Amino acid sequence: MLLKNKNAVIYGAGGAIGGAVARAFAQEGANVFLAGRTLATLNVVAREISDVGGVVETAQVNALDEQAVERHLAKVANKFGSIDVSFNIIGLGDTQGGPLVEMEKERFINPIVTAMQAHFITATAAARHMAKNRSGVILALTAQAARKPYRDVGGFGVAGAAIEGFCRQLAIEVGSQGIRVVCLRSAGSPDAPGVDEVFRRHADNAGISREEFEAGIAEKTLLKRLPRLAEVANAAVLMASDRASAITGAVANVTCGEIVD
Repeated sequence: MLLKNKNAVIYGAGGAIGGAVARAFAQEGANVFLAGRTLATLNVVAREISDVGGVVETAQVNALDEQAVERHLAKVANKFGSIDVSFNIIGLGDTQGGPLVEMEKERFINPIVTAMQAHFITATAAARHMAKNRSGVILALTAQAARKPYRDVGGFGVAGAAIEGFCRQLAIEVGSQGIRVVCLRSAGSPDAPGVDEVFRRHADNAGISREEFEAGIAEKTLLKRLPRLAEVANAAVLMASDRASAITGAVANVTCGEIVD
C-alpha cells in the first residue's frame, strides 16, 4: 500500500474529485479526514470508505475559515500524531461561458480570490504541522486552462495559474523542512458532474452538442481522450506517496497529453 498509515486531510472531499481522491487514498492505506462545508455529502463518501474497512472521519470545515482549519488540523494531529498529506480540492465558485469584456468584475475576481484564500489558509496551516515531523506533502489541483488560454472561461484559468504559482512559492520555502508541494493539472474529467455542466455550457455557446464539444477537446490530446476521475485520483496517490519523494515544486501533467511539457 502506497499510503499505509499516512494521515490525509482532503478539503472539498464531498465533491466528485474529492470523493474519488478520498477513496483512492483509503484504498492505499491512508487514514482519510474529509473536510467540507456540507456534512451530508461528506458522509456519503465516508460510508463508502468505512464499508470496505477504511479509517475515515468527517468534519464540517470551511476552507476559507482560518480558525476552523486550524482547529480541525490540531484535532487530527493530536489524535493521530501527524498531518502527512493535505489536499485542497474545493470548488472555486467560478462561472464560465462568457467573454471577459461582458463579465462583471466580481464574477471574474471571485474564483481567484477564493483560490488564493483557501489554498493559503489550508496549505500554510498544514505546513506548520508537517514541519514538526519534517515530513509531509501538500497537493493542489488545477486544469489545462492554467497553462493554455481558452475562450470564455472567466477567472478559472487565471485562478489555476495563481494556484500553481502559489505552490511553487510555498515549495521553495518549506522544502528544507522535508515538505513537498505538488500541483496536479488535469484536462477536466468528463465523468465529473461539474465538468459535464461546464462542457454543456460551452457546447451551447458553440452551437454544437455536448458530445461534440468533448470530442473536440479529446482530439487535441495525445491519447485522444480525457482523464477520468479515477486516473486523476491515482496520480494524486502517486504524488502523495514516498515513491514521488524527489518531486516538489512541480506540476504533474494529467491532461492525457493536451499539454505537452
